[in-house]
Amino acid sequence: MRRAEAVLQFNRFYAKYLGTQYERLPRSTFSLTEVRILHELVSGKADTAAALARNLALDTGYLSRILAGFEQRKLISRRPSETDARQSLLSLTDEGRAEYAPLDAAAVSGIATALATLAPVEQEQLICALRMVQWLLGGRKAQGIVTVRAPRAGDFGWMIHRLTQVFAREQGWGAQFEAIAAHAIGTFALNQDPAREAAWVVEQDGVVVGGAMLVAVDESRACVRMLFVELHVRGLGIGSQLLDECMRFARRAGYNALDIELAPELHDAQRLAQRAGFSPTTGPQVPSAGPLTECWTRALHTATSPLVTHP
Repeated sequence: MRRAEAVLQFNRFYAKYLGTQYERLPRSTFSLTEVRILHELVSGKADTAAALARNLALDTGYLSRILAGFEQRKLISRRPSETDARQSLLSLTDEGRAEYAPLDAAAVSGIATALATLAPVEQEQLICALRMVQWLLGGRKAQGIVTVRAPRAGDFGWMIHRLTQVFAREQGWGAQFEAIAAHAIGTFALNQDPAREAAWVVEQDGVVVGGAMLVAVDESRACVRMLFVELHVRGLGIGSQLLDECMRFARRAGYNALDIELAPELHDAQRLAQRAGFSPTTGPQVPSAGPLTECWTRALHTATSPLVTHP
């Protein structure tokens, strides 16, 4: 009940917030619902009345009256569907696009003004939280453009922070693991040999959702450490992309073998490593402590060795 009430409280807050934002738009003859319908049509998210009703959770009778009004004002056009004779395909006319454009520009400007009152890090936190809500409640479908890049200022601190929080929740690891992660990442940041060692973070639409490091063990062997993907984007192939980057770099650097440091409890990570050709080993590995005690390895003899198969 407490969690359900929290969701309802947010719904009430956000409905009021949207209403306030709408009131700040230039004076218009369109209601908020009508603006939402225009947005669905102009963005291509819906092209039939049925799709509009489904996407916006609208009563079909109410929607039909709005669409009839749009048609009378020459804002939309209809044409028969070639695949379903029961449906008409809807699209905005030039007049409709001209009516919608200033409303959309004003809405974007209003949100930008609201975001400007937040610090950049708060803006990123807000965007990440909104995307997580969409993902969790929207069927957990893949969203956004995924980019793998080198760390920037603040990214190493983020990795320590999120690694500790997530594994504390998922595995019960506490301050000892936080100290291990901070020491490993801090040591890497201070002593990295760019020719033989590297780190990456993964962004989804500009929000950091994962990372990994590759460190030298000796002249012929390297190790992947602290590979991590946020829970809400797991299953999208991001972990595989990180391992791909690690393996490509290790080959270019001339290593003959690559390890990955795992914990016995991390079954998803173990399956990822297994698909990439890694297997458990008792051979040389990066000195560690605490929960990260298991090392998997694979050979990197040639540039034609198989890369990760994305799930």
